[in-house]
Amino acid sequence: MRVRGDVFWGWADPTLNHRIHDEILSDGTLIDVQARLSRGGNAEMFIGIYAPDGTALHEEAVDARPGESMTRMLAWGVGRARRFAASSR
Repeated sequence: MRVRGDVFWGWADPTLNHRIHDEILSDGTLIDVQARLSRGGNAEMFIGIYAPDGTALHEEAVDARPGESMTRMLAWGVGRARRFAASSR
């Protein structure tokens, strides 16, 4: 179970359409990347990296990437999350 931090709760809005990528890495680290469209139509993203016990190792929210699709932003975020997780081992 993930222990969400303030960054996630400040970003979360279940009324907005979003896409999620969850992945468990070989060492048990979980990456959680979510992309959505803001009310203004800009792509926004959340990246969370969690230890196997659910403790938040890193959370960040990217507020706007004008002109970016949710699909492209999600792919960018997954790459960023994997790089961060690999560098923190």
